Amino acid sequence: MFSERTTVGLDVHARSVAAEAVDWETGQVFSAQLVPANEVVLGWVATLPGPVAVTYEAGPTGFGLARAFAQAGIRCVVVAPSKLERPPGDRVKTDRRDARRLGRLLHIGEIEGIRIPALEQEDARDLVRAREATRADLMRARHRLSKLLLRQGIVYYGGTAWTDQHDAWLRKQRPLGPGARAAFDEYFDTVLNTTARRARLDTAIAVTALTPRWAPIVNRLCAVRGIATLTGLGLAVEIGDFERFDGSSIGTYLGLVPTEYSSGASRSQGSITKTGNTHARRLLVEAAWQHNKRLGPPGKPLRARRDLVSPAVRARAQAADRRLHQRWQAMQARKKQPNVIAVAVARELAGWCWSLAVMPD
Repeated sequence: MFSERTTVGLDVHARSVAAEAVDWETGQVFSAQLVPANEVVLGWVATLPGPVAVTYEAGPTGFGLARAFAQAGIRCVVVAPSKLERPPGDRVKTDRRDARRLGRLLHIGEIEGIRIPALEQEDARDLVRAREATRADLMRARHRLSKLLLRQGIVYYGGTAWTDQHDAWLRKQRPLGPGARAAFDEYFDTVLNTTARRARLDTAIAVTALTPRWAPIVNRLCAVRGIATLTGLGLAVEIGDFERFDGSSIGTYLGLVPTEYSSGASRSQGSITKTGNTHARRLLVEAAWQHNKRLGPPGKPLRARRDLVSPAVRARAQAADRRLHQRWQAMQARKKQPNVIAVAVARELAGWCWSLAVMPD
């Protein structure tokens, strides 16, 4: 339990900060409209009767303000907006009211803070998310190019698209009309540039995954089938400290558990909650699809990744492969939809990743 004399609620925006504070010994209320500069906010908080505790909602402004408070020795709680409930009858929303409500909730202990990532983790996370954004950009660029050609009646039948052979075929195409040719050149140039961006980011991710901070955890995660360097580093930087979870709670954090509405003797479950970390959930679902394939001897890339870990980790990764493949086959025999199976396997894969991450050396 904390017993600070003054609690402060901040409603932080890109160009303004609404601040509301209450001195719980005297009942005095302090209000201010501040600029979003850490030194300005810290200076105002320093004028309040101490000790002081501060809270604000997580958002696009990041965690720089929370780190500044921690460095100054002031307790700061960053809360997820999804964890805050608003009374149904509250129809007035302003920045000051939001800040005042945050301060009061902090005083009575009704705010559950989120974990502030370390600077090194946030740096690597930005790199992984940049690669994810580039992947989405490349997919859109390819769709625009292929649909332009389709409208011109030009269709590729030479095999798998977006290979070297397909690239050579694209360079020979000349759509009819000057407008279509200009659009084709623009779309094709976008595809080439975005592909080059993705390659540069892949190189940066490979280098980051080899650093002492990330190599041990990434090597362990990559011992499981379906997880290579990109997915391993993505899971490591998105989840961060695996020790704060257990085998079941990590699925809840990633939004891979079913929704539920139970009352009395009735119990109703629905689709997954999709709360928590969207990026890690997508990586796990993509990796889960690999466990639909026949379980044979590991390929050369997987063997090379497993050579980097201890025999105990290697044995546990092999057990994960067997279990997840059996799980897929059992659900397939029950006529479950492939998408449902992939999500169920991803939830169990999250538990296996946790067990690998927390294994003793």
